Amino acid sequence: MTDPAPIPSGPDTAAEQASRTRPRRRPALSPSRAGDFKQCPLLYRFRAVDRLPEQPSRAQVRGTVVHAVLERLYRLPAEQRQPAAAHDLVKPVWAELMETEPELAALFEGPDDPELARWLSSADALLDTYFSLEDPTRLEPEACEQLVEATLESGLLLRGYIDRLDVAPTGQVRVVDYKTGAAPRQIAEARALFQMKFYALVLLLTRGEVPTQLRLMYLADGEALSYRPDEPELRRFARTLDAIWAAILRAGRTGDFRPNPSRLCDWCSHQALCPAFGGTPPTYPGWPEPDPDSTGALTLLDRAE
Repeated sequence: MTDPAPIPSGPDTAAEQASRTRPRRRPALSPSRAGDFKQCPLLYRFRAVDRLPEQPSRAQVRGTVVHAVLERLYRLPAEQRQPAAAHDLVKPVWAELMETEPELAALFEGPDDPELARWLSSADALLDTYFSLEDPTRLEPEACEQLVEATLESGLLLRGYIDRLDVAPTGQVRVVDYKTGAAPRQIAEARALFQMKFYALVLLLTRGEVPTQLRLMYLADGEALSYRPDEPELRRFARTLDAIWAAILRAGRTGDFRPNPSRLCDWCSHQALCPAFGGTPPTYPGWPEPDPDSTGALTLLDRAE
């Protein structure tokens, strides 16, 4: 059976030209990119291969701010980890984020925009919900916002960020992930659990032990979900990741990353380039094969999912 024909390509665009100036990285799989491919192979291509720029939404950037505030909160001495201290960190974190990502200024009409004040207050509300779920003065995480990597026997490189890693004096490991939305419905919950199993597998491969607990904390409504994985389940999950990667590589050889229209298209930044909406993707740049030792950092969307 022959491979299907690739999606037709059109003339170069500004986005395409910009993507060519970015250094290529060793191909790897993160929970976000695996989810992209499962949702829509063309979305995976735009994000992971073309690396087209996206303008994050206010909700996404607020999630980044809240994650960064909680990371910094745990740098403080335990007794200082109070709600007021978290609130005091919101504006400085936002200011620093704008320095590193100046395009985010376009989300608001200047520093006096009343929408900005309301948006910052909504971050305070999410932090207050966090304090209703646990007491950070009683915790000493081993790591916050930790980049983790592992390689499967197949050679597939796994890469992701863990929001928080707790290790008890007895050696038990807990993975904690903050979600700034509400507790999800069944499909979204399955995606969140996929992400947590991904982290558990990486820890199994790097530490030689299965995390005792995977904990998801939903800061919009104060819900918390916990899951206890086991090793056979994680070994099966590794095979699932290998299968996803094999499908990605098949598409990568030809550039045949096809769109998969769904209701999620309403939130996609790339409709203008999508054939499902009458658009034409940029010329396929080919599958990235850079220096095997090159890794690079994950994107804003990866870190605050």
